[in-house]
Amino acid sequence: MDNYVCGVCGYVYEPLAGDIESDVPPATPFSELPPSWVCPVCGAYKSEFEKEE
Repeated sequence: MDNYVCGVCGYVYEPLAGDIESDVPPATPFSELPPSWVCPVCGAYKSEFEKEE
């Protein structure tokens, strides 16, 4: 599973960690995040994220 980086603030979404504060369990791929999910740091939408190289 690939990590994704927020283009606004640099937060890295790590699928193996999930996003517990947003009720996203560990092992959730970025593509399976709910459409309403936003960056937990700055509130940017999923469209602002890019796959980490």
